[in-house]
Amino acid sequence: MGTEAHRQLVRYLFAHTLVMRIEADTEADNIAEQRALEKAGFTREGVRRSVVFRDGRWRDGVKYSILRDDIDADASRD
Repeated sequence: MGTEAHRQLVRYLFAHTLVMRIEADTEADNIAEQRALEKAGFTREGVRRSVVFRDGRWRDGVKYSILRDDIDADASRD
């Protein structure tokens, strides 16, 4: 999806909904997606072992989140 796309989606959801938390998951092997999420402000919460079965084997996943307060804190620093 890319860092900028993640940022835009997060801004949109926080601006147009009442959600407090947005979650994202990716496979542990998907380093590029993990980097993009972190650059977009998401916090890595942990690894979920054997969470998805794909291509004949169980794979670990990584859980990320971003809170409305995280965005508000960034805006107040500008």
